[in-house]
Amino acid sequence: MSTIHLIGLNHRTAQVEIREKFALVEYTSPENWPFLCHKNCRSSVQNKLAVKESLILSTCNRVEIIAVYDGSYEDLMNVWCQTRGADINELRACMYHYEDEEAIRHLFRVASSLDSLVLGEPQILGQLKAAYRLSVAAGHAGLLINRLLHKAFSVAKRVRSETAVASSAVSISYAAVELAKRIFEDMSEHKALLLGAGEMAELAAMHLVQSGIRELKIVNRTLSRAEELVNKIGGEAFEFNALEDCLCDTDIVISSTGSMEPIIHQELMTRVMQKRKKRPMFLIDIAMPRDIDPAVNHLDNVYVYDIDDLKEVVEENLANRKVEATKAAQIVDEEVKFFELWRGSLQLKPTILAIEDKGKNIINEEVHRTLKRFDHLGIRGEQVEEALEKMAHAIVRKCHHAPLEFLQNSYKHNNDTQNTGIIRKVLGLDE
Repeated sequence: MSTIHLIGLNHRTAQVEIREKFALVEYTSPENWPFLCHKNCRSSVQNKLAVKESLILSTCNRVEIIAVYDGSYEDLMNVWCQTRGADINELRACMYHYEDEEAIRHLFRVASSLDSLVLGEPQILGQLKAAYRLSVAAGHAGLLINRLLHKAFSVAKRVRSETAVASSAVSISYAAVELAKRIFEDMSEHKALLLGAGEMAELAAMHLVQSGIRELKIVNRTLSRAEELVNKIGGEAFEFNALEDCLCDTDIVISSTGSMEPIIHQELMTRVMQKRKKRPMFLIDIAMPRDIDPAVNHLDNVYVYDIDDLKEVVEENLANRKVEATKAAQIVDEEVKFFELWRGSLQLKPTILAIEDKGKNIINEEVHRTLKRFDHLGIRGEQVEEALEKMAHAIVRKCHHAPLEFLQNSYKHNNDTQNTGIIRKVLGLDE
């Protein structure tokens, strides 16, 4: 049975600048996928490692690779580092690796938002579903990843329906607005600018409006998307080339775009602050990679916060959900056992199929032989043949019931390898 590897880093193991360095957002299209999909092949082709199945999850808080691969996880690390042109020792210092049952458990925890910066937040499930769709599009979702991801989605649903782990959850966007409210006690006296119009930006816009912000501007590369958000939530939409003018008339900036390069840099903010006559400005960057160059923080009266700075807001919300998280973890453990039973049963399939094939051969031989005898007795007809076949099938099923049940019970008690060999020998399946 092939090994399920999961390697990754997240908000607990790596600072935001390291997560940026190893992000794989640009490598999830079929043409840029870091791995080749060749069954039973371990060699590198065109500098890409051949694996049986793979999935890439790259978000602001984590980068994880799931691979069904018979080789070493070190091979997967090498591909990851070569893809990003990064130092493997730097990756090794902050990376985690899980195999098989522990990999499955980690994935179920991620899907259920038990491993998120914000316990119970709903965004990760959508991100995981998007990652699965990309794996399917790249041709890398086979039997195991298909089953594993669908099970992860159902586990997440069960956790949400059977526990209150998400009842008081906050999103990254919510935490960003909460941080802004701490800085500006009365939001109704201040103006905000939202850079980006994706899912996280939409959540941030919603929370800003609910907090009573005086004025909201939304700047996006695609104006129509910004206008859609304005129609839904309120505010005013602007084209991207209006960014500098909008910044000059803004107190709070929340940035969440999909750009691979910083959008707000030191030179731009120097001009903005001169026009603002040095009035204080707060920028909260919840994008990954970051939208705001960290050097901007060196300017006077400019205060830049990133995802890692939101941890204090998040931790306050955590205590209320710890009891529910324990219940959720028990659900995950239960579902991991069910999945491992299914995965292990795959080992029994060749033997089960061999038993069924042998039974079919016996039925065909004996029915054919008996019909020849009936010919001598003058007994013929389709009804006779059908009756014989039904009787033969019933006999074979009853004969095979005990060995098949024995095999299934053997797996449950971890004796499957030894007992499978005994069944194959007794029934002569390898002759």
